[in-house]
Amino acid sequence: MSLDFMTADEAARFVHNDDTVGFSGFTPAGCPKVLPHAIAKYAEEEHQAGRPFQITMVTGASTGDRTDGELARAKAVKRRFPYQSNKSLRQLINSGETEYIDMHLSILAQELRYGFYGKVDVAIVEAAEVTPEGEIVPTTAVGILPTICEMADRIIVELNDKHPKEIRGLHDICELADPPHRQSIDISKPEDRIGRDHVKVDPKKIVAVVRTSEPNDDSAFTPVDEVTAAIGTNVANFLANEIREGRIPESFLPLQSGVGNVANAVLGAMGDNEEIPPFKIYTEVIQDAVIRLMKQGKVTFASGCSLSVSRDCILDIYKDLPYFKERLVLRPQEFSNNPGIVRRLGVISINTAIEADIYGNINSTHITGTKMMNGIGGSGDFTRSAYISIFTTPSVAKDGNISCFVPMVSHTDHTEHSVNVIVSEQGVADLRGKSPRERAECIIENVVHPDYRENLRQYLDICGPGQTRHNLAACFEYHRQFMDKGTMKDVDWSKFR
Repeated sequence: MSLDFMTADEAARFVHNDDTVGFSGFTPAGCPKVLPHAIAKYAEEEHQAGRPFQITMVTGASTGDRTDGELARAKAVKRRFPYQSNKSLRQLINSGETEYIDMHLSILAQELRYGFYGKVDVAIVEAAEVTPEGEIVPTTAVGILPTICEMADRIIVELNDKHPKEIRGLHDICELADPPHRQSIDISKPEDRIGRDHVKVDPKKIVAVVRTSEPNDDSAFTPVDEVTAAIGTNVANFLANEIREGRIPESFLPLQSGVGNVANAVLGAMGDNEEIPPFKIYTEVIQDAVIRLMKQGKVTFASGCSLSVSRDCILDIYKDLPYFKERLVLRPQEFSNNPGIVRRLGVISINTAIEADIYGNINSTHITGTKMMNGIGGSGDFTRSAYISIFTTPSVAKDGNISCFVPMVSHTDHTEHSVNVIVSEQGVADLRGKSPRERAECIIENVVHPDYRENLRQYLDICGPGQTRHNLAACFEYHRQFMDKGTMKDVDWSKFR
């Protein structure tokens, strides 16, 4: 069959009020660039005419402002899952105007297939190539693309010539069978491939192809500063010591690293540490630091779901595609984030916390327990199954007025049962094999900022006996005082004695 080429405005008419729309991409990488704007414009026209127009929006993870932002500002998003990082959308979520469902990323595709969230009406996907036979070659991310294409009644393809057709071969596309037919996943090394180099769909479902020539949104992160550099050095030194002590093989193990400037700082420090041998990556998001280490020979292979790199970096990759296609693979997120594969490979996970408490519970998602920041993303997928699970955070925020270590976290995403090590710029708290009391002492002594150490010790003094000691009248006093006075410093515990 022939492909129907049309404009973005024409294709947007295939999206209707109350549709569930799946978008390709994982971070700004691989997201459609022009269809979201056209849908947002269509929604605004409908609103001005007095007609309702809102969609349920499903993606692999976060997207760029051209997707989440434009649709949010057009008041076109009724429901959103599983992860976001856009300011405009965040405002709608925290005001209650958009319903948001925060989820572990590894389970989204299968729960869509199970029918837990209803049908998918439309899939909107970015492609480097689409054939009349229904072969779709993704660009720089896979996410849930195979699942939404399989489930959708209608598929709209953005054919983006900023991504060369020669990218075919970078991807390993496969979908899990649903129970009771699911088989084992034959991945025992990050470089193993088990699928195809494209997504195969029924070509009759492709209702429109929109030609685009739009670059990825730039995914460059804040440069490394003194604090993030210290965190990176502390993580690298800890892992080097684990090799010396025989707790990590001398050949090392695959690494998963979260997204952002702390993750880049950690990877940079590992690259600079001569005691850490060349290693492999098994992660969700591949960032600039991975590509830089790959060119230096420090990273030998990287498996991920998304190639979320700066524009300069992606151009560098496209100039030498044969080299990188031998060293990179992009998979659907139910494989890149699969807890069983993570456990099998012995992945060392490194993720970022908003706050931690003195017993090692982690809040990754909420500010003062109520306001959503981004979401849990894939951190839980890796943390629970990791060979060693590490969380990083600066010890303080807001010019020292917030301690990132508190008596009790205001929201719990990862319990102390899953958290092995916490690292700040102050040092390393190795929590393995420690009781709650020992964990509290270890955290206060090693990773808490000096301005808060004695105060947190005073908190323990007002706690009663128990396996995990807390004063339930006082455990959120850091948060209450910050909301009242703008600082967590110098909490007076005497009134709770």
